[in-house]
Amino acid sequence: MARAKSSDRRRGPVMRTFVRLAQIGIGLALIGLIALVVMVAVARSELPSYTDLKNIEQGQMIRVRAVDGAIIQEIGPSYGRWLPSAEIPAVMKDAMISIEDRRFRSHLGVDPKGMARSLYFAWQNRDTDRRLQGASTITQQLARTIFLNNSYSVGRKIREAILAMAMESKFSKDQILELYLNKVYFGGGAYGIDAASRKFFDHGATNLDLGEAAIIAGLVKAPSNYSPTADAQAAIGRASVVLRAMQDTGVISPGQAAATEPADVALAPEPPQNSVRYFTDWALPQLDTLIDETIQPIDVWTTVDLSMQRLATAAIQSNVPSGAQGALVSMENDGAVRAMVGGSDYVSSNYNRAVTAVRQPGSSWKLFVYLAALESGYSPDDVVTDEPVQIDGWTPRNSGGSYAGPMSVRNAFAFSKNTVAAQIGNELGFGTVAGMARRFGITTPINTHPAMVLGTSEVRLIDMTRAFAEVSDGGRAIEPYGITKVTTIDDEVLYQRRERTGAPLVDDYVAASMTDLLQTAVNAGTGRAAQIGRPAAGKTGTTTSNKDGTFFGFSSGLTTGVWMGRDDAKAVGGLQGGTAPARAWAAFMKSAVAKRPVQKFDTDVVLPDWQLEDEDDAYFGAPEGGDFVDEYGLPVEGNPPTGDGQLPQQDAPVLDDSWIDRALGRGQRKPDPQPAPRRPEAVRPPQPKADERPSEDGQDELIY
Repeated sequence: MARAKSSDRRRGPVMRTFVRLAQIGIGLALIGLIALVVMVAVARSELPSYTDLKNIEQGQMIRVRAVDGAIIQEIGPSYGRWLPSAEIPAVMKDAMISIEDRRFRSHLGVDPKGMARSLYFAWQNRDTDRRLQGASTITQQLARTIFLNNSYSVGRKIREAILAMAMESKFSKDQILELYLNKVYFGGGAYGIDAASRKFFDHGATNLDLGEAAIIAGLVKAPSNYSPTADAQAAIGRASVVLRAMQDTGVISPGQAAATEPADVALAPEPPQNSVRYFTDWALPQLDTLIDETIQPIDVWTTVDLSMQRLATAAIQSNVPSGAQGALVSMENDGAVRAMVGGSDYVSSNYNRAVTAVRQPGSSWKLFVYLAALESGYSPDDVVTDEPVQIDGWTPRNSGGSYAGPMSVRNAFAFSKNTVAAQIGNELGFGTVAGMARRFGITTPINTHPAMVLGTSEVRLIDMTRAFAEVSDGGRAIEPYGITKVTTIDDEVLYQRRERTGAPLVDDYVAASMTDLLQTAVNAGTGRAAQIGRPAAGKTGTTTSNKDGTFFGFSSGLTTGVWMGRDDAKAVGGLQGGTAPARAWAAFMKSAVAKRPVQKFDTDVVLPDWQLEDEDDAYFGAPEGGDFVDEYGLPVEGNPPTGDGQLPQQDAPVLDDSWIDRALGRGQRKPDPQPAPRRPEAVRPPQPKADERPSEDGQDELIY
């Protein structure tokens, strides 16, 4: 008896402690509940009206405009027609509820079972980077879509839950589902089921069938991964998961699920992408440096001229050789890009060869050779000698091995005499030529072997076009650009480009003399196919075995560059700078400048009193014996040894900025008032290694 009383006395304090803790817990729970109710009530009072919520749009819309203001591309959110609940197909509602929130009709904004499951999942994966999953109801997702962001934090989840309960207390289930289905993001820029249906199936959402509804419902989890336009198989696989969920919840029968095959759903074809996308793909990344990040809808006013863009596309497509690609860039003297074609067809290949690809320019590189010569004292009428020459074992040659003897600098340039260019480069120093190229905006590596005067260094089309435009602008620096103004849709100016005066790169007389040479090349030289019935200046370029053909030129303040070739750098039969590229240039420029005033150059064209061989004879595909040669004139036995058409690489001195600075530090001399030929002291070019030195009978095949 005494032992029992002692036991009762011991249980008394324990029971009292338990009761006290229970009371504290209940009290805290009540306080928490009251606080939750207060927070939900406050949030409810601050919620916009249902009408206001319908009118809220999220995400930034970007409208890209051409130079005349026409909209050429829309980027960002797309909202279809708002569908009232009564017009939303039942299969769409059932599909969304089944896959995203099975207890949507019964919970109060948050799902306790779902939260418990997610907390268990989080505990099981506490030592990993996996996030809390499965706890967001449709109402929570709607709250996040309208009021919050997708950043992951406990605080955001709490705010999301409070807003969801506030919305549940203010709006009906049908209203919440209507908001959700009209606002949730489905990928591809589409917000709401109507926009998604139009994008993916090419019809509105009022007549969605079961398979289509399953595809759309499956997108919410990961729009980028499951978008039919990004990965059709992933979208189909996810739709099958939705159908099984619908069967599990009883909204469709097993027979309906089995009879519905998502793979049979007809997807809308992607809208055709015309060539202006090459331009916008290049121009829009410039926004990052022009304006601060904004979520406001904006208009981006660009430099592209749609009529010129159409002309450029037609010129490339109608002239590019079969199996080859073509690219074109056209810009004003201030650098405003009016047209850009990065390939023969944007739909089949969006790779932008106008600004990304690096290819050898061939003899169009001689622009820099002769600019350096003119700056160093040569004049267009100076006499040079076209004769056999050997430079450190390298022997360049002309067409058919013929030589014209004494001739003017003007004619040597017009007929793209390799031997003369090689002599000038050797006399001035190949570093001087490279420095001139750097000065005119060439950013890619430049080798300084003797054959560099014939264009063995790879360049970008837009950079070479810029260099010719700088000559057209009197030798002043320009920067290619594509955006002139950025405004909000309320016309608030966020960015306005200011006119800029470029720094002089060479003296005016050098640019004028270079233009003299360039117009002779068009009127009487290798660029005759580029004549357009008004003053024009330009230069052709053809590389080893006809792998690349280029033409660069300007007229009436517009400069255009054209490249043609294969992406794998294999030879293209008959491709020469003076044929297809020059014809494409002429076809484009003739119409592009038709309404512009005719502008004469500073000097009248001086035609030679004799002609060389026809254009076809000015090019050759292989030296005697049918062998190929590399860029240094070294014979290559048989066909080019690699499958991609690339010749063996040799270790060439590559010019870096410090080397260029040293090269440009040498004094330059201007011509006397009565210029006589002045020749700077020859600078010995960098020597190749002993085992790489070209043989004495090596011949160059990179031309003109």
